[in-house]
Amino acid sequence: MQRTTTHTRINRVSALAAAFLLVLALAVPSAGRAESKLQIMTATTDLASLAQEVGGDKVDVESIARGYQDPHFVEAKPSFLLKLRRADLLIVVGLELEIGWLPPLITQSTNPKIQVGAPGYLDASRFAKILEIPTGQVTRAEGDVHPLGNPHYWLDPENGLRIAKGIQNKLSEMRPIDSAYFAQRYDSFEQRLKQADQRWLADMKPYAGRKIVTYHRSWPNFAEHFGLNVIGYVEPRPGIPPSPQHTVELIAQMKRDGVKLIIVEPYFDLKTPNSVARQTGGQVVVLTPSVGGEKEITDYFKLFDYDIAKLKQAFDTVH
Repeated sequence: MQRTTTHTRINRVSALAAAFLLVLALAVPSAGRAESKLQIMTATTDLASLAQEVGGDKVDVESIARGYQDPHFVEAKPSFLLKLRRADLLIVVGLELEIGWLPPLITQSTNPKIQVGAPGYLDASRFAKILEIPTGQVTRAEGDVHPLGNPHYWLDPENGLRIAKGIQNKLSEMRPIDSAYFAQRYDSFEQRLKQADQRWLADMKPYAGRKIVTYHRSWPNFAEHFGLNVIGYVEPRPGIPPSPQHTVELIAQMKRDGVKLIIVEPYFDLKTPNSVARQTGGQVVVLTPSVGGEKEITDYFKLFDYDIAKLKQAFDTVH
């Protein structure tokens, strides 16, 4: 998969400034816009789903990234700037997940509410349990390592609950008159998520301790919560395409450890994972790390329903 450099992506965003001004000039304010609703933009669909759970009909929520996109690499569009300009609240994953595309959009939106550090800027990582925080100096030679920790934390339902609580507090702060409503919405979400998580944990219990390989480091929170053991990656380093030498080493490791499952996100090339699976007698399983990665994954609950069902089927096939 070809990866665009951060410098190039930022230049592309800067080039959109003129197009944004044209969009603004042509935009006609909607007289029917529901001013009573808080306008929320999120970096990802997962955060949008959580914000909708808490905000209910008191908010309008939209995500910039789509669920089928790699959230590290999102192509900026002038329409994003227009939407950010109108936002009351921007919720981001943080931990530099969006570093290559979101900061220029925030700046060029000229919306004072959502600038970094402003009341309308909410970093969801503040509320989550963060794994894989590097110790010592991090260099580019190690690939796209996140110096503040792994940003794929929403794939632990307990973190989903923590993020939702943080969103509830922020919405209540922004709209005190609706604080009881947001509290009721959160309480309902908490009850439903805890019940669902009991079911998911029961479904995964027979596979506790199973060793797997993943393409990218998207799954540490998921693996820890559901008792899986990630022993290797198709990428030699985060964000670095697989090399022949690393692939040979990975095949040897999988044979040595008896690993049969390779989890791949939908936006990565399957050529190398399929080759590794053929040579190890294993199986490639495409799991989506985000809401909207498949049409039927319409909310945070369905994300785990989908991935766990596919994992169970794969484990039962290969073992």
